[in-house]
Amino acid sequence: MSKNPRSVLFVCNQNSVRSPLAYALADQYAKRRIYIDSAGLVTRELDPFVAQVMHEIGYDLTDHKAKTLQDLTLEDFDLVISLTSQSYDRLLSKLADSDTEVEFWPTEDPCMMEGNRSQIMEVYRKVRDELSARIEKRLSF
Repeated sequence: MSKNPRSVLFVCNQNSVRSPLAYALADQYAKRRIYIDSAGLVTRELDPFVAQVMHEIGYDLTDHKAKTLQDLTLEDFDLVISLTSQSYDRLLSKLADSDTEVEFWPTEDPCMMEGNRSQIMEVYRKVRDELSARIEKRLSF
C-alpha cells in the first residue's frame, strides 16, 4: 500500500453520489497536493442531496460533470479507490496488468434510504463523514 499517492481516482457505479462525494472530500483535504478525480461505470446527473451535504461544509459541487472509466486513462493514477463491488470487479479486470494500486472501500448507497427529507439527509451526512474520515487516514501527509 503506497503511503502518499500523487494521483487518486474514486469510482462508483454512476458518478453521481459516492464518487463525487469522495472526490470533493479528498480535494478539500489534499489542497491540490495530489491530483484527484472521480468516475463511474456509467454516468448520471449529480444527486442533489450530494450537492447539499457538501454545501453544508463549504464545498460547491454544482459544476460536477460525470465521467466514465472510458473517459480516463486508468494507468495514469497511482491509486484507484472503488466504492462499490461492481466497480471494484471492473477495475480489477481493467488494471490486472498495471502497477496502479486498487482498493475497495465498500460504501453505503444513501440513495436507497427512504423517509422524510431530514432522515435522508442524515444518511447522506453519515456517508460523507465516514468517507471523510477514511480519506483523511488514507491520504495522510
